[in-house]
Amino acid sequence: MNDIAGKKILLGVTGGIAAYKAAELVRLLKKSNVDVNVVLTDSAKEFISPVTLQALSGNRVHTSMWDQSIPNGMPHIELSRQCDFILIAPATADFISKVANGQADDLLSTLCLARDCPLIIAPAMNKQMWENPSTQRNIATLIADGIKLIGPDAGEQACGELGSGRMSEPESIFNEIVSWLQPQLLTGKNVVVTAGPTYEAIDAVRGITNASSGKMGYAVAQAAVEAGANVTLISGKTALAAPAKASLVSVVSAQDMYEAVMSQLDQMDIFISVAAVADYRVKNRSEHKIKKSDDKLNIEFIENPDILKSVASRKKPPFCVGFAAESQNVEDYAKKKRIEKAIPLIAANVVTEVLGSDQNSLLLIDEHGTHRLPTSSKIDQARSLIKRISELMKTN
Repeated sequence: MNDIAGKKILLGVTGGIAAYKAAELVRLLKKSNVDVNVVLTDSAKEFISPVTLQALSGNRVHTSMWDQSIPNGMPHIELSRQCDFILIAPATADFISKVANGQADDLLSTLCLARDCPLIIAPAMNKQMWENPSTQRNIATLIADGIKLIGPDAGEQACGELGSGRMSEPESIFNEIVSWLQPQLLTGKNVVVTAGPTYEAIDAVRGITNASSGKMGYAVAQAAVEAGANVTLISGKTALAAPAKASLVSVVSAQDMYEAVMSQLDQMDIFISVAAVADYRVKNRSEHKIKKSDDKLNIEFIENPDILKSVASRKKPPFCVGFAAESQNVEDYAKKKRIEKAIPLIAANVVTEVLGSDQNSLLLIDEHGTHRLPTSSKIDQARSLIKRISELMKTN
């Protein structure tokens, strides 16, 4: 679900050392079938050649207010009318000041003022310039005016100092734009997603867990955020960062996860159970480390609560989605699980093929049949899942 394909983008490049990153950004956009027109400021030409960006974009690079190649002689109007949005990357402190204060003294600043499309800005500057009160006032003005900001990042800068102000990497900017373009299918809905493994202690240092990276669950949470939902992510221990706009609840055991989910039940519109939850926990857990010299180890197990079934069996349950990770007979087991849990939708895959991978290939199974998704990134799979949830909720 790459919603950026076919878009027309005006990329503005201003005069900072990060201008070199514009070349990679154009390459990524073109790779996704985006039509890119580039506008360079005079100072940007000191850092990157118009010829380079013309070769990468396949379009003539524009630099002048008086460009005679535009039929009506008004490039500041025509160029902005032909695009879906304007992206300024990098955006210097000077250019941000121009936009915040409505200045229009060159082609790019005039395009921003005369536009009738969204504007996205990726700041890039020295950390002192970024932290300066005047810059922060300008940034606040941009945000108040509905302009989207991407970055800046923190790290080592061209001047050798460390701090905030680095332009975000081209891939991050690209991913942010794709995320921003996603349709708002779940606006205002309260979505709870479980992700990652659970851990069941045997003694003070040992335990039993399920193999799960959490990547699929976190991707589902990200896709739900993109779709406009209010997302609570209930997760076992992973090495992943939660989506910025999701509320993260960290848990350890299956019982912890059960209690966390139940606490959200009254506000829940959609429940998506992606976590690899342990079916059993240790009944006779030891508070201290069990020694080798102790008597023969005897572990007793007790069944954990079935979180998905507990939610789905409520008198007025939320829309419930399950996940089935199987090693064989995937579709048959998943169909059986959907009926047993009494849920409208289940997503299934072959666990040995996707564990820890960034790719996935899901089967979406509902009362209408099986929908096979082609292998793609987990975030794309998650977006397709969210779309299917939205479709089914409209018919229920």
